[in-house]
Amino acid sequence: MAATIANEDKKRTLSVLVENRSGVLSQVARLFSRNGVNIDSFTAGTTTDLGVTRLTIEITTDDDHTKLICAQLNKMVPVHSVKLLDPNHAIRRELVMFKCKAITSEARNEIIQIGSIFRGSVIDISQDTLTLSVIGDEGKIDAVKEMLEPYGIIEMARSGIIALERGKYTIDENTKEKSEYDYGKSAF
Repeated sequence: MAATIANEDKKRTLSVLVENRSGVLSQVARLFSRNGVNIDSFTAGTTTDLGVTRLTIEITTDDDHTKLICAQLNKMVPVHSVKLLDPNHAIRRELVMFKCKAITSEARNEIIQIGSIFRGSVIDISQDTLTLSVIGDEGKIDAVKEMLEPYGIIEMARSGIIALERGKYTIDENTKEKSEYDYGKSAF
């Protein structure tokens, strides 16, 4: 039974540095498809080096599929580095925009208060709607959504998760301390 529990499906966050060129994102996405692993969240953006893009990929899978995917990613030519982020050492955030019905001034004020409590920002307002932006982890986003649902959420747009490791931990081989390198290999 212990082997079954150790290999259960759970949310995994991968940080991947790739060449910033045409077709790379498609190659990476196809790798997950070929392995029968659904991508829950996929974000991409340039790093301090404009020739390198950081991908943050969230998947729900088991240890075996995670090891396989990391190994296959590492073999891809445009991939510079792959790291499975340890949830205890990762900062994970997402930007979400909520467009809500706000026909009355009372509703607008209440939605603004909810946004304020969660450190959100009003980014658009009209006669009938109010749009908030909120940054946070899944728990915070779910709490905001639950609070806004009674007002009527017209639209919601999510950026997908981005993540970095806390403190001295990095994905870049050039900035890793020797002890951190071993940490990255034993994250499975």
